[in-house]
Amino acid sequence: MRDATHASAASPVWHPYAHLKTQRPAPKVVGGEGPRFTLEGGETLLDATCSWWCMIHGYRHPRLVRAIQRQADTLCHVMLGGLTHDPADRLARELVRITPPGLNHVFFSDSGSVGMEVAMKMAVQYQQLRGRPGKHRMLSLMKAYHGDTAGCMAVCDPEEGMHSLFAGYLPRHHFAPAPTAPFDAKPEVVEADLAALRGVLERHHHQIAALLMEPLLQAAGGLNMTSPHYLAGARELCDEFDVLLVFDEVATGFGRTGRMFAADHADITPDIMVLSKGLTGGYLGHAATLATDRVHDAFVGDSPEHAFMHGPTFMGNPLACAVALESLAVFEEEDYLGRIAELNTVLRHELLDEERLIAHPAVTDVRVLGATAVIEARRAEDLAGVADWAREQGVWLRPIGRWLYTMPAYVTSAQEMRQITEVMKDWFR
Repeated sequence: MRDATHASAASPVWHPYAHLKTQRPAPKVVGGEGPRFTLEGGETLLDATCSWWCMIHGYRHPRLVRAIQRQADTLCHVMLGGLTHDPADRLARELVRITPPGLNHVFFSDSGSVGMEVAMKMAVQYQQLRGRPGKHRMLSLMKAYHGDTAGCMAVCDPEEGMHSLFAGYLPRHHFAPAPTAPFDAKPEVVEADLAALRGVLERHHHQIAALLMEPLLQAAGGLNMTSPHYLAGARELCDEFDVLLVFDEVATGFGRTGRMFAADHADITPDIMVLSKGLTGGYLGHAATLATDRVHDAFVGDSPEHAFMHGPTFMGNPLACAVALESLAVFEEEDYLGRIAELNTVLRHELLDEERLIAHPAVTDVRVLGATAVIEARRAEDLAGVADWAREQGVWLRPIGRWLYTMPAYVTSAQEMRQITEVMKDWFR
């Protein structure tokens, strides 16, 4: 094994979330096909996380590859400031078509974090334009993760999140307790969670521009799975207290929870919705922040303050828009929601029906939602070494703290899904 100094000398790449003193050289990926990628030397691994949850079609999907190639032959990039192009116009119309009713306006950016920054700025400026400048704080949930840029770090869980080192640098926002009622909870069970949310709004609504939420699935904060009744109740509370509702569907969008969007489970429309990750099938970085007429129309006016002063260089990139359009076409034409339902059946059978797993002394909980499953361990130490061990079994698993999870590509077969769950279960045997 090479030491860190040697690894640094070998490659100048600074890897994310890594302890530089102890990190080992990263395996080099040279290709991929379907739900698997191939390493230098020929080793092939079944990707249980689809590259941070974005490669929903798997690797080297022929239609997505061809879409990029065709667009590259015409127009790779042009700024969206003062100009437009067909892929951006078409993608915006498609997103309006498939998202919850009323999200009629699309602002593009280049990553999920930036998409959330756009949403927060949009909410604050909306309140300012309506004559409520005091409503300039966000309300977020504990266990939340919304990204690693400064604005997003400030609305991530300030206690258990990964950004506490920056507390003195970040603006202060308000937080409500993370909902505890599970996905299938009855409405009366959700009442305590909504009462806690109401309490924060009653105390601070005069300062709060928007409530930010990862609907149904708080991903990086521990794969917490919550109830659609909580979403519906939050919608009502936001209306009551004149607070915008922002759904961060960066991780949950495009089928991850079993419906096209998590909001669909509750049949509600947020005021603002942020999409990324699966938007392009993971093939290029891109994001979209969608807003309702109510939000958009507040920006129509004559003063300089009515202009929304935000413009990522690569927003609406033609290559990204073209591959996103093809990704949506594949999703709908090949019945990906049906595929996700089949994956969910396997996950539930292999993990939720496994009594020995649930009774294991190192396991706190096992949860499944859509094409997502997690085994929650009691301690992070209970998962020490699991990634290396899974690699020996031909599966790429990367736990988050004490959560061993899978978010597979939707092209994963039932047999491959069982291979992943067997590795997850075998670790605890």
